[in-house]
Amino acid sequence: MSPEPSQDKRAIVWFDIDNTLYSASTNISQAMGERIHAYFVSTGLSHEEASELHFRYYTQYGLALRGLTRHHDIDPLDFDRKCDGSLPLEDMIAYVPAVRKLFEDIDRTKVRVWALTNAYKTHAYRVLRILKLDDLVEEVVYCDYQAPNFSCKPEAEFYHAAMDRAGIQDPSQCYFIDDSLGNVRAAHALGWGHCVHFHEVGLEQMEGGKLKRIGDEVEDGRPNDKGFHHINDLEQLRTLWSEVFKAEAPAE
Repeated sequence: MSPEPSQDKRAIVWFDIDNTLYSASTNISQAMGERIHAYFVSTGLSHEEASELHFRYYTQYGLALRGLTRHHDIDPLDFDRKCDGSLPLEDMIAYVPAVRKLFEDIDRTKVRVWALTNAYKTHAYRVLRILKLDDLVEEVVYCDYQAPNFSCKPEAEFYHAAMDRAGIQDPSQCYFIDDSLGNVRAAHALGWGHCVHFHEVGLEQMEGGKLKRIGDEVEDGRPNDKGFHHINDLEQLRTLWSEVFKAEAPAE
């Protein structure tokens, strides 16, 4: 039996889920962006107003739904059903043996492996099941859409709540990887000790309803990003975080 989080002295590896555990080439962010835009329009906004608010809320809060719940009378679980829940994920993403092997090779005597996501639990667990990682991720810290005024990345409150749930007092014990540069910067600013920005340079993804080429923001921000790394392949974690992986068995 695993120890209770408050008694567990192991460090913790936090994995973001969407566009980190699967490639942006799946175009899930584009499909999600279209659904979110349609949801904005369904509240009575014009297409122009919907586009403007979608981007503004994403930029201001880190999640469009945060703005919708704060400024509009909507049911966040209805949003989840019509946006995340309507995605044909089984047709868009697939199990990647190399990613599962990466998770299997993490030394669980040294660290715990948790997920940290802005999605609701239904979507988070659905993705993990498709990727065959659900048995290798010990806990999922997700956005609780049912909670009034819920928090999300990159808000400090969300990271503090994650640490509290894990029983972590020392932020330097946190390893973290996310495809959002803003989320990584926020964690690093809070003292999370081993932060990595995952970005597949040259691919496109949608953020706040706007399509962008991945990598552009890194070139702009690199001078201010001392203290964490940018990678484009999860396998690079074996080198960056070598201390959390099992030692290779000697050749016979």
